[in-house]
Amino acid sequence: MEKSDWLTSHFEATRGHLQAVAYRMLGSRTEAEDAVQEAWIRLNRSDSEAIDNLGGWLTTVVARVCLDMLRSRKAAREDSLDEILVDLPENAEGDLEEKFLIADAVGPALIVVLDKLTAVERIAFVLHDLFDLSFAEIAPVIERTEMATRQIASRARRQVRGAALPPKKDAQRQQEVVAAFMQASREGNFETLIRLLHPDVVLRADQTAIKVSTANKAKGAPQFAAQISGAESVANTLKGSAQGAQLSIINGCAGASWGMNGKTMVAFCFVVSDGKITAIDVVMDRQAIDNLDIHII
Repeated sequence: MEKSDWLTSHFEATRGHLQAVAYRMLGSRTEAEDAVQEAWIRLNRSDSEAIDNLGGWLTTVVARVCLDMLRSRKAAREDSLDEILVDLPENAEGDLEEKFLIADAVGPALIVVLDKLTAVERIAFVLHDLFDLSFAEIAPVIERTEMATRQIASRARRQVRGAALPPKKDAQRQQEVVAAFMQASREGNFETLIRLLHPDVVLRADQTAIKVSTANKAKGAPQFAAQISGAESVANTLKGSAQGAQLSIINGCAGASWGMNGKTMVAFCFVVSDGKITAIDVVMDRQAIDNLDIHII
């Protein structure tokens, strides 16, 4: 087998793992794919024959690329996506690509704003707590000592675990906000929609939702995209929609769902802060919906 074929074969064998690492660090599939592609470019430029552990080398490269991206994101004061943290299977030796698929599928299950962490805290937490890398392996990536890395990961873990679900009173208020939003959406009440949306609200849709909305464009279906930002754009997208959607509790958070014959077909997962909707995830992927805990109110 030629060297190029050997590299390609080994890289593809680790692609799922690399995507999992990058996705958990960046919270964006597109950015994760960019990071993995950059690792492939660097691999081709390196002396691959001198690499003893190709998988470990690639993981380190992807982590460093993600660290640079997170730092650039912060320096440019860009609004980064909320990371989605889910409980991964207890079997640490399970297939990492499968973990990636599960994490991607149940996105809105439990939203934790990892962007509140510093870049090095985020990297240390993801690599250690989600991918079982040792502190000795992580330390060179974030350019810290092993002891400092351990402390950084511990600090990040405390912050993440402290992001609990809203108290009962807040949960009730969030349900009221979502109920008002859904009513305004059905009525096409643009002014009320704007009032309920945060100015920087983000509407995200999975690939299934995007494809379905495009196929039904002629029928007047709202046109979804991977991400739509801003109160006016989101209000215009959802104005006059939500017909037949029912208020729901989705994994403990306020939401809405629409179904047929007793089967949920669409889930709308809301993030509400201080009485304003800051994010909406439209989920239509079958596997994702099946992994959500949905209770119609």
